[in-house]
Amino acid sequence: MSKIGKYTYPDVVVACGEERFEDEHNDTLLNPVVIIEVLSESTEAYDRGKKFEHYQYLESLAEYLLIAQDSYRVEQYVRQNDRTWTYSEFHDIEDVVPLRAIDCNLVLKDVYAKVV
Repeated sequence: MSKIGKYTYPDVVVACGEERFEDEHNDTLLNPVVIIEVLSESTEAYDRGKKFEHYQYLESLAEYLLIAQDSYRVEQYVRQNDRTWTYSEFHDIEDVVPLRAIDCNLVLKDVYAKVV
């Protein structure tokens, strides 16, 4: 997110096509399509607030997911054509989160296997 002078490192990031990096160190991806953060007590407020606000400057970003550690809960933000975001929450172990930007599904049963 060099445009705003902030650097963050998501828990999971997905890029499609050729990855574009800021420099030769290849540690700052400029074109993520999906970003996933696993929430913790110490980072939850930042992940939900300022961090997501900063991520929205990434034009390539289509989906942002927040995954709870202590309960079955995945929150999904999907960018719309008008640059607004829709919100969905999944909290049943049988739920499936559609990741349309990458034509994939995230199955809560798999995410939380041996965790909660």
